[in-house]
Amino acid sequence: MVATGRVKWFDPVRGFGFVVVESLPRDILLHANVLRNFGQSTVADGALIEVCIQKTERGVQAIEVLSVEAALPIVARAEGEPALDAEALEALPMEPARIKWFDRAKGFGFANIFGSLEDIFLHVDVLRAAGLAGVAPGEAVALKTVTGKRGPMAVQILSWDAAARTQP
Repeated sequence: MVATGRVKWFDPVRGFGFVVVESLPRDILLHANVLRNFGQSTVADGALIEVCIQKTERGVQAIEVLSVEAALPIVARAEGEPALDAEALEALPMEPARIKWFDRAKGFGFANIFGSLEDIFLHVDVLRAAGLAGVAPGEAVALKTVTGKRGPMAVQILSWDAAARTQP
């Protein structure tokens, strides 16, 4: 059975979280392994998620993640500049990258486009917009970037697996 709902919370340290579906009386358990099979190590609270579910002795749990959509609109602007419109954002190339480091407490980190040593600024709002709660050093991702006043910055991110699924 397929269910669509919102991530109530997900804790990557504990390895699980819950999804709320209005038509179900109880929350759906979302285990980290199921999320990893989808290609993500975490998911943002409030993200819209579509999952295949199964009823067990301990309740209903997700057995496969089918899709994750942003909880918030994409933050697509360089500091001090107007937001990119959907057409301009769509026109930007999605480039392969690796996370250099990311600090959730500080709310930002840096990535590098493959083949370049230049740091790309990555803000937590861009992660949340993609339905991600965090990223790990060395993690492969795909980024769309713009150049702001302080240099290159990510305006959209996808997990590596999600990016591979969206390519023609």
